Amino acid sequence: MRTFNYIAPLALALALTACGEASESEAGASAAGSIEAVEAPAGQKWSETVSKTEAGGIVMGNPDAPLKLVEYMSITCSHCKDFGEQAFVPLRDNYVESGRVSFEIRNFVRDPLDLSAAILSRCGGEGPFFPLTEQALSYQATMFEKAQAMGEATYSNILGSAPDTRFVRLADELGLISFFQQRGISEDQAKACLADSAAAEALMNNTQKAVEEYDIQGTPTFLLNGQKIDGTNWAMVEAKLKEAGVR
Repeated sequence: MRTFNYIAPLALALALTACGEASESEAGASAAGSIEAVEAPAGQKWSETVSKTEAGGIVMGNPDAPLKLVEYMSITCSHCKDFGEQAFVPLRDNYVESGRVSFEIRNFVRDPLDLSAAILSRCGGEGPFFPLTEQALSYQATMFEKAQAMGEATYSNILGSAPDTRFVRLADELGLISFFQQRGISEDQAKACLADSAAAEALMNNTQKAVEEYDIQGTPTFLLNGQKIDGTNWAMVEAKLKEAGVR
């Protein structure tokens, strides 16, 4: 089952970008004693230890961190943008760098706009993924303006084109190619990533797995050590981390 229809009308695709509240927690992290910090190997920083996960996400931090925080996020989600603005710096500096918490982002693609941006956020590999994602979230308003200006006819024509050209054309209309080009992803590199239908398929499949395995109904949704937690803002997530032993 697809999470969106490639040829959905533009109005519908933009409606899909509205964030839903995360569903109720199945089980929160239990109260625990204080977790000790873990030093990174000599000459390294945990925030610069970044890799791809089996679930298709990108994780930052100590691979053996006792607390593993996962965010299912959409680049077209305003609540995800708010969380990034509130959380990225304190989460990285106060939690990930201590070696006690790892932070993984799993793209939950909701519409063609989101998928195009997600592909480009991954185009430079794991290293620049987090800063590129943070900056892509800041581009939301401009992306929506350009999408509305595109019009239904152009949008439908683009999404009806061949798989190896549709996301190149869409990203170009949205200004995403030039946006990422200014952040180190060359135009040729961006177009190659957007033409990779297997990469798009993988992101859609991972989104569908998230629905099936964790009943993800809205973004952002957070897992702590594999369990959904209540909260869609940094204050609530940070409270769960402290409750779990990061003091």
